[in-house]
Amino acid sequence: MATSEAKPTNKIQVRRYKPEEYPEKHYLNEETGIWAWMTTVDHKKIGLMYLASLAFFFFVGGMLALVLRTELLTPARSFMDADVYNQIFTLHGAIMVFFFLVPSVPAALGNFILPLQLGCKDVAFPRVNLASFYIYVIGAVFTLIAILTGGVDTGWTFYTPYSATTGGNVMMMTLGIFILGFSSILTGVNFITTIHKLRAPGMTWNKLPLNMWALYATSIIQVLATPVLAITLLLLTMERVLSIGIFDPALGGDPVLYQHFFWFYSHPAVYIMIVPGFGVISEVISTFSRKIIFGYWAIAISSLAIAFIGFLVWGHHMFTAGQSSLANMVFSFLTFLVGIPTGIKIFNWVATMYRGSIDMKTPMLYAQIFLFQFMIGGFTGIMLGALAVDIHLHDTYYVVAHFHYVMMGGMVMAFLAGLHYWWPKMFGKMYSEKWAKFSAIIIFIGFNMTFLPQFVMGSQGMPRRYFNYIDQFQSFHQFSTIGSYIIGIGFFIMFGYLLYSFFRGEKAAANPWGSRALEWQVSSPPPLHNFEHTPVIINGPYDYHKPMSEFQLGIASKHNGHHAGEKVDISTTVKDKA
Repeated sequence: MATSEAKPTNKIQVRRYKPEEYPEKHYLNEETGIWAWMTTVDHKKIGLMYLASLAFFFFVGGMLALVLRTELLTPARSFMDADVYNQIFTLHGAIMVFFFLVPSVPAALGNFILPLQLGCKDVAFPRVNLASFYIYVIGAVFTLIAILTGGVDTGWTFYTPYSATTGGNVMMMTLGIFILGFSSILTGVNFITTIHKLRAPGMTWNKLPLNMWALYATSIIQVLATPVLAITLLLLTMERVLSIGIFDPALGGDPVLYQHFFWFYSHPAVYIMIVPGFGVISEVISTFSRKIIFGYWAIAISSLAIAFIGFLVWGHHMFTAGQSSLANMVFSFLTFLVGIPTGIKIFNWVATMYRGSIDMKTPMLYAQIFLFQFMIGGFTGIMLGALAVDIHLHDTYYVVAHFHYVMMGGMVMAFLAGLHYWWPKMFGKMYSEKWAKFSAIIIFIGFNMTFLPQFVMGSQGMPRRYFNYIDQFQSFHQFSTIGSYIIGIGFFIMFGYLLYSFFRGEKAAANPWGSRALEWQVSSPPPLHNFEHTPVIINGPYDYHKPMSEFQLGIASKHNGHHAGEKVDISTTVKDKA
């Protein structure tokens, strides 16, 4: 008689591990000194080094923006000539896009939070992670050299044939951005591998935080799209050095081909910037609504849908470049299509807040600002996707306003929401809620004063990138410039209270927001290796109707013959991750 073998069971013994409050030892003081930071493979410290670098570039890019707005106070020349103006707006765009917006959430917040949210000790390739940071720094050094040795006046898009023939240090600038691309690719590969292979026991795909889904989608874009930018900049360099005639029409090349190459990367790059922000907003809204997220799978799949469709819409930047009517119609349709998964997210966030127990702390306030401003950016993007409208608005201040409502009004606000949300976890200190809310309101007022008038200017025909303008637009420009000064004041206030918080702020509890997410189930700041135990996941990260004790579980381990952790009366079966 045949006997069947007993199937192995997945049941494990779990215990509750309460996070330590106000720990004396943590990742910030266990390994100290400049050399320890420079050689660290701790994802948290690497994330903080990215954060410091991003703060520097945001400051430089922001000051350049204020210089531009000051020059535009009057219709004629104020204090700089046209060549200097072109160099400054080129540097503002290149620094903000390539050195702040693209790496901001993935490299800084993502590096710090991803392993904590997954329940692992570090990313899959810690040394590659450190190498990614140094590649970023090397790219930045080359770019700063370009700034100091002649500057660049091509605009941040480096359009040919002008960029292939103009003076200035275009090659050094493009080399810096070329190098920077490898940092983005390596970070993407690292995150994809970590999400696939290092999730905690029980963390199946339907229990993955939505921030992880967003970083996963972003990493796919980084890996697939960034090589196209590298090839494009390499071809531009060959055009300048060897005159091979790829883009120069005088040599038989096609300048529109450059636009196709550049925007095939740069439109997905828009989603590299904004999709991680979507993940942050999902975390913040659920936490401060004290409610399970509405439509988990719709939000998760919409991130992947945006990543996929984002590769197909680059042609809407080129409606006036001589494409065929059929191509324009297809790209216009796809532009409308990519708005659907974004609209799904916004609907689900609003539905999550509906009848929730909303706590309007600073991260939630930034999330509300994000929703208001990003929706304006999204609706105006639909307008620009309409062929008849875009013909009139192309290359006007309407496009400038739209881009800034998406990038600064959307992505930067999401970044600030995440920074304030995870600041207690990063540094173990609380900031002043009063000053933080005051700063957020100042930034909100200043931002809308700056960019709302630009929609009006653009619709009336004011071209972008113009050094001088006619008198009828002066009042709009003056209002916009005053708004930019207000934004600057808001950010200086933010810098002040965060700096004060770092040195003299009140100590933060392990979970000051009462979140159910895994990163809040360890001390603030976290231990050097994140978890002293192996976390076990039995609930989703947004199950606020479940008791906190069920989110603090770990595999029961023995030390000196005794079980570590508080015994809990839970019998659970942990499913395989895959």
